[in-house]
Amino acid sequence: MTAATPSNRPHYHPLRPDSAARAHLLVTDRAALDPSALADGVSAEQFGEVWVVAGHVHTLPRPFGESGVQAFRSVSHLLTMLGHRLAAETMGLRLYAAGIEPFVWDVAGVARAAGMGREEIHLFAHGPALRRVSCVHCRTILPAVTTSVVACTGCGAMLGVRDHFSRVHNAWMGVQVDAEEPGDVPAAEELA
Repeated sequence: MTAATPSNRPHYHPLRPDSAARAHLLVTDRAALDPSALADGVSAEQFGEVWVVAGHVHTLPRPFGESGVQAFRSVSHLLTMLGHRLAAETMGLRLYAAGIEPFVWDVAGVARAAGMGREEIHLFAHGPALRRVSCVHCRTILPAVTTSVVACTGCGAMLGVRDHFSRVHNAWMGVQVDAEEPGDVPAAEELA
């Protein structure tokens, strides 16, 4: 009998404004917010302030064409400005992030560094199944893994992507799959 591998996979719930908050800030990694990111009956306008990564888009699609929306040219630009904004923020702000998993956890990392607690940060990951994977052997971070087995770009080990997520490192664990029997690498499968 095989024991199931324990998982600490993050669970995401559609976003809704926290009624106990004095202010809300929604950040997203794309100019068009996926409707599944918001709870039933909730619109982006209810968050008051929305930050989007729009790249070089000159006009934002609705609902982002409204006032209270700030557009950024890149994810790194948004994250830098978010760090500055949160450093000057007072209690009562709730931060909401929607986008691919690495983005929402980058947002959470900026918020934690600014002193926000878990209850003040709400995340919803959607989009392609891209995982940031950390090699436990050499600490290399592989940024956009889509399969269950991947070659580490740091040490060359064939890594199995474990169902273990580090919220601190914003990465899934990658462990050498053929450590006991070199060359015995299972077929890669698409990650869900």
